[in-house]
Amino acid sequence: MANVTAGMVKELREMTGLGMMECKKALVEADGDIKVAEEQLRIKSGAKANKAASRVTAEGVVSSYIANDSKSGAVVEVNCETDFVAKNDDFVAFAKNAAETVAKNNPADIDALSGLAIANGTGSVEETRKALVMKLGENVTIRRIERYETGTGKLSTYLHGSKIGVLLNFEGGDDNLGRDICMHIAASKPKSVDSSGVNPEDIATERRIAIEKAREGGKPEAMLEKIADGTVQKFLREVTLMGQVFVKAEDGKQTIEQLLKSKGASVTAFQMFVVGEGIEKKVEDYAAEVAAAAAEAAKG
Repeated sequence: MANVTAGMVKELREMTGLGMMECKKALVEADGDIKVAEEQLRIKSGAKANKAASRVTAEGVVSSYIANDSKSGAVVEVNCETDFVAKNDDFVAFAKNAAETVAKNNPADIDALSGLAIANGTGSVEETRKALVMKLGENVTIRRIERYETGTGKLSTYLHGSKIGVLLNFEGGDDNLGRDICMHIAASKPKSVDSSGVNPEDIATERRIAIEKAREGGKPEAMLEKIADGTVQKFLREVTLMGQVFVKAEDGKQTIEQLLKSKGASVTAFQMFVVGEGIEKKVEDYAAEVAAAAAEAAKG
């Protein structure tokens, strides 16, 4: 058996970014051949990534990138299993590079993105992801991507920490206005730009509930539709960007629509990602686990 030195382990670790014990084991199995050990680790990296793929990735970060000319940009959500890994520098860098790759290459979807050469790195996005899985010991997934390309307009972005990200496509106004609108979206979380983007089923539900509430409250049948109309309009003001009151409005009344009109501006589209939104997180009850284990031991 070849003599595996600390220097060899260090070299392989620098080549792969993996843990010292994993590198030492690989070198022993490869009889000290660093190239063979590196190849085996890459093979195992893929296997480990596939095995980890079934684990829930409800933590992570949102990252964004806008080209220097502000004409193309992207926002991405990259997930992992724990908040600890979400703060890892390599994980954060992967998310940033993925966003830049999307912005510059305009992939049709995540599968197309996976095969692209990653920005500021070597290898493809998928190869980089698998290497990261091996290094961090957690599943890493790119969950969502959005890219905008604008002609006469501008793009703006805002990240609230690393958990909420907004990408805005707008016309007119300046960079400060764009950032203000992005911050408003992050804070107020509108569902769409205006009422045309609201799901008709959601509107129908609000109308139905309003009618039933009014009916149970003893309102005359002739008034029910009018009451429902008012409720629906209130609902639309709450969930649409144009209808919401601007979070920085000095008078506490100015809507986004009024703000934009005063600046000669308009919003074409926006995308907001919130980390883990819609993912069911597994809640660990360690006390219950310990109690169950103790009970099982008592039976034996």
